[in-house]
Amino acid sequence: MNTIRNTKVYILNLGKLECDENWMVAMSTVATKDNKNVATHWVEIPVYAVLIDHPEGKILFDLGCHPQASEGHWCPELVNIFPFTFAEHQRLENQLKLVNIRPEDITTVILSHMHLDHIGNIDLFKHAEVYVSRKEFEYAKTLVHSNQDPKSHGAYIKSEVVAPVKCYHLLNEDTEIFPGIEFIALPGHTAGSSGLIVHLEKEGVLIFPMDAIYNKTVYGPPARASGLVYDSIAFFKSIERVRSLAKKYQAQVMFSHDMAVFENMKKAPDYYC
Repeated sequence: MNTIRNTKVYILNLGKLECDENWMVAMSTVATKDNKNVATHWVEIPVYAVLIDHPEGKILFDLGCHPQASEGHWCPELVNIFPFTFAEHQRLENQLKLVNIRPEDITTVILSHMHLDHIGNIDLFKHAEVYVSRKEFEYAKTLVHSNQDPKSHGAYIKSEVVAPVKCYHLLNEDTEIFPGIEFIALPGHTAGSSGLIVHLEKEGVLIFPMDAIYNKTVYGPPARASGLVYDSIAFFKSIERVRSLAKKYQAQVMFSHDMAVFENMKKAPDYYC
């Protein structure tokens, strides 16, 4: 795989979620006979998108949460389990402004999957071409059309899953979408969860597994399950696939919901190149 010149990768800080750590790492806190009322661990996790300024266009990988998530866009149960907060400067539009880009400048959106914290701003990109796993697309569409409640589909929101865009490109396998940008299948977290590999000229290879691997603890070794797994066998295979790719490319693995790792990432307007 060739590296790509004149390309910049920006991490867009879109706020944070809070939750019981058991959602991130299954069985993080476990009661015993001697401690039957063990306290859970409440954590903060980052929400971010990846902007790629590529010779063939402006690309966004994932879209964060809807800005009105806590104001009725999500059902109350989800807000209670995963409260979402952000500052005004962390709105997606304002993060893009940091690098003088507008939503309408984005030509391509790539989705790791269609959960509400990764597709929430899809309404800003009706003009864009969107790439997503076919399995993910079909599963999400089926799920949101199988229940009359528009907000009760696990981590999928009907209005986001069915939002109109210019075109959906449904991917059946690993695909080099643009030179130096590889879409890779990492199922397990969801039916069609996926990641992105970006080959940069100066800083080498970045692997964004997104929710296939939430954090360093899940990555291991040994690998650990998260609290949200669609297919446990595929989940662990995907972790080991990322480990193999990271070794092959001597890559940095950019976890999706690890606050300690996120704090050390370069954030827009700084960039990887």
